[in-house]
Amino acid sequence: MRLKSTFGRVAVIAYALLFTLGSTAVANASHGRECATPSIDRYQQWIASGEGATEPATGSILVPKGRHDHTAKIKFLADDWAVMVVWLGNRFEAQADLSDSAGFWMTYRATNDLYVQLRPAEFWSGGDKWVTKIPSTGGRLVKRFFSFKTKDWTYLPALGKPSYPLAEALDDARGLVFVGNTKNDLEFQSLKIDGYRPPCVY
Repeated sequence: MRLKSTFGRVAVIAYALLFTLGSTAVANASHGRECATPSIDRYQQWIASGEGATEPATGSILVPKGRHDHTAKIKFLADDWAVMVVWLGNRFEAQADLSDSAGFWMTYRATNDLYVQLRPAEFWSGGDKWVTKIPSTGGRLVKRFFSFKTKDWTYLPALGKPSYPLAEALDDARGLVFVGNTKNDLEFQSLKIDGYRPPCVY
């Protein structure tokens, strides 16, 4: 249908713009909100994997913080390797493309140094992963940024050298896996990855 006046064309354009903005507002209405079930920054799966001596030994490590929020708490109980996992897509089968991400902000406390592995879906199993150091905070709560630049990641000789580049891990990232071989009292209050917002799956 051809519009017969400038006013008519402007009216339709204005309506289309309003509709688009309205749709965007609805789509982003839940931006920043937590999921219906316990989560931290929409990450629902904070898991004690059962690898190493931890408290709790297995299952979710999310605990209530205040009336509505949650925090994640776990203890590494021995001077031996222990593991804690965050699934980035809130399902084991899910993966996230972080290739354009600058890195992540994390608010945490730790009584000893540990490392976080960026594990891709294709190379999920085993310890031979790219890692970056998570420094001890002396038990204080701190907020720090961890870059995804290649120079900031390495590997642990005790666990093996990865057979793939960091870029491949960023392309199909399944989870952040926190590992350490010293006793540690850990708490995580926030995790925000640049350019990525996890979906709530339940």
